[in-house]
Amino acid sequence: MKRYDALKKIVESLTNEFIVCNLGAPSRELYNISDRDSNFYMLGSMGLVSSIALGVALAQPKQTIWCIDGDGSLLMNLGSLSTIANNSPNNLTLIVIDNSSYGSTGDQKTYTNGKTKLDIIAKGAGFESITIIDKEKDIIQNLKNLGTGYHFVLIRTQPGNAHVSNIPLLPEEIKTRFCKAMRNFRHLKKKI
Repeated sequence: MKRYDALKKIVESLTNEFIVCNLGAPSRELYNISDRDSNFYMLGSMGLVSSIALGVALAQPKQTIWCIDGDGSLLMNLGSLSTIANNSPNNLTLIVIDNSSYGSTGDQKTYTNGKTKLDIIAKGAGFESITIIDKEKDIIQNLKNLGTGYHFVLIRTQPGNAHVSNIPLLPEEIKTRFCKAMRNFRHLKKKI
């Protein structure tokens, strides 16, 4: 499976989760699969999506946050794994799509193509809930069975980007509509 296939299954798994997505090709692919106000497409800060998602999860503890990261991006900010585990948010799932390449810059190989194992690093950082998915058919069931807590989910895919259009939104628009969706969701939950 390619990253695009994995993203489609992640979208099929959604109920009311908010997504914070890695920059470049993953964000463009997610936008083209299913654009939602509750998707935050990070533009221009490689390696920081897991830190941004942690900040959102800590600031909004009643909302479920899914962070979609890539192996190359996570390798640039491995310290975020320790920060997430030591803060132990009850509402954050870090989904790492590992295609062993820097997909947004030309498919150069990452070290996960060699000896580096992100799931082992996550365990050493303090994650207790670690799931590895190698088959497209297993994505939905695994994501739906996670429950509360903080989770590390590694989805192994083949390298390659889908040919999709760019996101026609400015960074300010992405942030504004994401924040508005969070406020609206909080108000809706209070009424229920």
